[in-house]
Amino acid sequence: MEFGITDEQQAIQETARKFARDKIAPGYQAREGTGVIEPELIREMGALGLVAGDLPEEFGGFGLDGVSAGLIMEEIAYADLNVAYVQLLASLMGQIVVTHARPEVAQAWAPKMVAGEKIVALGLTEPRGGSDAAHLQLKAERTGNAEFVLNGEKTSMSLSDQADAAVIFARTSGEDDGARGVSAFLVPLDGPGITQSRFSDLGSEAVGRGSVFFDSVRVPAENMLGDEGQGFRQVMQGFDYSRALIGLQCLGAARASLDETWPYITERHAFGAPLAQFQGVSFPLAEAETDYKAARLICFETLWRRDAGLPHTSEAAMAKWLAPKKSVDIIHQCLLTHGHSGYSRDLPHQQRLRDVIGLEIGDGTAQIMKLIVAREKVGRAAVQYG
Repeated sequence: MEFGITDEQQAIQETARKFARDKIAPGYQAREGTGVIEPELIREMGALGLVAGDLPEEFGGFGLDGVSAGLIMEEIAYADLNVAYVQLLASLMGQIVVTHARPEVAQAWAPKMVAGEKIVALGLTEPRGGSDAAHLQLKAERTGNAEFVLNGEKTSMSLSDQADAAVIFARTSGEDDGARGVSAFLVPLDGPGITQSRFSDLGSEAVGRGSVFFDSVRVPAENMLGDEGQGFRQVMQGFDYSRALIGLQCLGAARASLDETWPYITERHAFGAPLAQFQGVSFPLAEAETDYKAARLICFETLWRRDAGLPHTSEAAMAKWLAPKKSVDIIHQCLLTHGHSGYSRDLPHQQRLRDVIGLEIGDGTAQIMKLIVAREKVGRAAVQYG
């Protein structure tokens, strides 16, 4: 079993690390106040190949493997978990677009995503139920053969007011029959009939989360992704990939807090000795290092299995619930280790903690991820229907 990375992957990692720490990290706390990720920063990342480099070369990417994308993700998140949403959405939405969009639509959007010129968000969640993702109410009604008309609401959409378009899941069948009858569309968010609201959240203010309302929004039929009525089943297959990336996104932030806390306990003295000499201080951090490494290995195993063409649904679900939870625990411990200075907004631990908590919820709660793991082990017997 090989735990190392190639020379090429190391070069990619070093490029991402240098840019992240020089250009992204200094603005981490300031972005919470501005509530936006600077467009010029996104374009700079795109120019360096740090956005959707895993897309095929014909769409402007470099055809990078999933492990390389994971290395980029954790380096960007180390500097600012929120900026790393750009990598997350570009990789997930980019793969969806190049795999399921018509060639002319893919060529119109994917290269601009790689260049950092366009952001494509995900519109899946609806007010009636986040985890019950297949029972959608937003309707897409065909008018002739040329277009569909969308009516309804998507909620809890990240980067909704900064994105140029979104992959929107809508019901094209006449009745709610679960995943059957759900189609996916690439919908520009600047058209008539679209309005937005932004939530006041605990964290990730630079990303922003909100609702998008569709009032008789016309979408060309060629913007459908995948087959009509099969969009949910086809497009959702890419989410195993994003779950591993989300795990590394969280762990990148946890790594930053750990790297700031170990030096602190060697420099800070109490009772005539460095804090590092007290096992009550050093042991919790040793446990945090263990949890960090275990969760990170699951994330990279998931990506390695994906790159090798092996099944990885169970591993992806493990990564998605374990890495955010352990990252919350690790950052919380680092905050406590710093005492009241850690509780202060002067240090970034409190912001990282608030930012990471959101990813315990978004893109699949721990309960849903555990259900997926159980279902992979015992099949449909793990699913109870009322």
